Amino acid sequence: MMINTICIIGAGTMGSGIAQVAAQSGFTTLLFDINGDVLDKATTSIKKNLQSLVDKQKISEAESSNIFKRLQFINDINHCVADIFIEAIIEKVEAKVGIFNQLSALNDPDAIFASNTSSLSISAIQQHMKKPERVAGMHFFNPAPIMKLVEVVKGEQTSDSTAQSIYELCKKMNKVPVMCKDAPGFIVNRVARHYYLEAMKMVEMGMATYEKVDAIMEATGFKMGPFRLMDLIGMDINLAVSKSIYNAFDQEERFKPSAIQTDKVAKGELGRKTGKGFYQY
Repeated sequence: MMINTICIIGAGTMGSGIAQVAAQSGFTTLLFDINGDVLDKATTSIKKNLQSLVDKQKISEAESSNIFKRLQFINDINHCVADIFIEAIIEKVEAKVGIFNQLSALNDPDAIFASNTSSLSISAIQQHMKKPERVAGMHFFNPAPIMKLVEVVKGEQTSDSTAQSIYELCKKMNKVPVMCKDAPGFIVNRVARHYYLEAMKMVEMGMATYEKVDAIMEATGFKMGPFRLMDLIGMDINLAVSKSIYNAFDQEERFKPSAIQTDKVAKGELGRKTGKGFYQY
């Protein structure tokens, strides 16, 4: 499928980052959000990121201007007409299904619908779609403009052509796509869960402080220790993924969310985005 126009649904941190990637890759890019303040914040963030690239001499002023011209910031869903839609909204199946079905009614039958979900079942989303074969996962990692990996997730009803179109799109975005089947946590979050959970368990048991765990992991070659990484991702997002995987595995003990993280979320100490998590910012 020829993809010329990409529409990102949700202008939060992930959505605005994906929109920047799409525009930098030469695509006409629509960034939709019903919240005008969120759109304004996304506009400011993308401008700041592009200026940073100019300052580092990675792109020219002219390139920055052209990239920004390829972006459209919209809050009217009726203006969301594109070849592919990538949603980055709240992690609830019903919300994702609702927005996809609205967009499906406004667009060509061949339009592709990709979810940036980090843990929800693509197959579950497909069950409520009129054209489930056009639905797949396209899981970017934060920060989207920097992180190379994208998980391309095939649900039970995803067609080979849909998955391949997303795979090729990732490469055009200068990303490294990995095709995977729909399963709890996909690949990365399934493997990484115990990087976080075992680290928090050690702290709970008094075996080490979170600072020591981070220092040791970083000294062995990890770019970030588990606690610094949770602060970057966002405690609420990380906990939501843990809960999703825990429930998907019938509450198997090894996937049980940590009381430490649950307490952080309850206090609103979500990491970098709130100024405090395991560390102060």
